[in-house]
Amino acid sequence: MHFKPTTIAMLLSMFSLSACNATQTPTENHAEAAKRITQQNIIVDGHIDVPYRIQNQWVDVTKSTSGGDFDYPRAVEGGLNAPFMSIYVPASLDDSPESTALAHRLIDYVEAIVGRAPDKFALAYSVEDVEKNFLANKISLPMGMENGSPVQGSLDNLNTFYERGIRYITLAHSQSNHISDSSYDLRRQWKGLSPFGKELVGEMNKLGIIIDISHVSDDAFYQVVELSNAPVIASHSSLRQFTPGFERNMDDQMVKALAENQGVIMINFGSGFVSPVARAWRDNRTEQAKKIAATFGQDSQELADFIEKYNTNSPYPFATLEIVLDHIDHVVSLVGIDYVGIGSDYDGVGDSLPVNLKDVSDFPNLVEGLLDRGYSESDIKKILNENVLRVWREVEKVARES
Repeated sequence: MHFKPTTIAMLLSMFSLSACNATQTPTENHAEAAKRITQQNIIVDGHIDVPYRIQNQWVDVTKSTSGGDFDYPRAVEGGLNAPFMSIYVPASLDDSPESTALAHRLIDYVEAIVGRAPDKFALAYSVEDVEKNFLANKISLPMGMENGSPVQGSLDNLNTFYERGIRYITLAHSQSNHISDSSYDLRRQWKGLSPFGKELVGEMNKLGIIIDISHVSDDAFYQVVELSNAPVIASHSSLRQFTPGFERNMDDQMVKALAENQGVIMINFGSGFVSPVARAWRDNRTEQAKKIAATFGQDSQELADFIEKYNTNSPYPFATLEIVLDHIDHVVSLVGIDYVGIGSDYDGVGDSLPVNLKDVSDFPNLVEGLLDRGYSESDIKKILNENVLRVWREVEKVARES
């Protein structure tokens, strides 16, 4: 059966209204309301690294798993039903055929998850697919490519990845590549976007691929929002206001420029992204480790001993749920409720997740915290899905009209 987008929107509205009327009571507390909200609404997470986790060590995420941050039972418990699967390609593979091969292999893994459990998961190539899957009680698995390296300067490759389901591309990762400078890379060879990168922005607009500016340099960000005819996203970034000097996060002026573009910043949960204490802990360890590596070598026992001793003597200062909420508050205070979403980076930030946000089952904790801070249910729905789905719809519209 094929639903028109307007029909789907109407059905979703009816479903949500009837479900709310059936379950909400005057005595419902915030914890109960949070559970209801997460179970009755689409939750889009902009970035979850399940494919690369499977690449490193295969597990069947259609069932309960002992490790990692995502599997089907925990996603159901948390209400997560539209996580973007990250097709992550390390910067170490830039400019190599293996970069493109790995991207295709990771897409295969996502397709295999759906093939293994078609009653639980479904691919999602459009907003309409996400809404249809939600009505069918299936978890959508849209895909975003983290690092544009696999494109290899070829618009044919770009088209192929679109056909395979890639719906956003993070232009660069931890190093400058053939598309864009990276926030982590001091070389800044392009002073923003490369000539091909500037061309790629237009081609992504024409195809209907969302441009993701997480990881890119500030200059590249401003060039993207100037060039793009469609809104863009930061699929898993947080705020530099809380982590001064950490360019991987966005500063206030960038958030304002993103809002003018009608884009969305999707808050990364990793402690080092949201907490200044956790950021300082990691920066200090990195600085000391560099000095030891310079003397004894990157693979030396001395370096391994230092890291073990540092971690033991100074345990990692995990962030709290409260500071994640502070990031959301800050975006809202700067530009309003329409420009913030969720980009947890589950399965991508290791053992650095905040207290009470340790895996995908914990989304009710986030929603309860938002309710505690006075956010309305309609505002929370914007954060959970409506803001980013608005961007995706507009990207689709720009492509249709190109």
